[in-house]
Amino acid sequence: MGDYLFIATLIVVALVVLVLVVYLTGVIIYLFRAAGHLKELAGGLQKIESDTAPLAGKLTTINGALDALHGGLLSVNSHLGSIAKVLKL
Repeated sequence: MGDYLFIATLIVVALVVLVLVVYLTGVIIYLFRAAGHLKELAGGLQKIESDTAPLAGKLTTINGALDALHGGLLSVNSHLGSIAKVLKL
């Protein structure tokens, strides 16, 4: 009886070890794939950074123009408010 239990225990242990080996091998494979994707992502982000670097100067110009436009629109708004009061709208 003791021999059967010993053999059954060895078989169960071997199966558990085999399942762990297969599982961990799969994890290793997916980690290597993920590393490759992360390298591609990092390269893409560096490309985006270099492509958007010249925007800083242009955005300053655009911001200045929008500030001027804002002042003009505020003036138009006050004039329209005065007209609405005169026309009682």
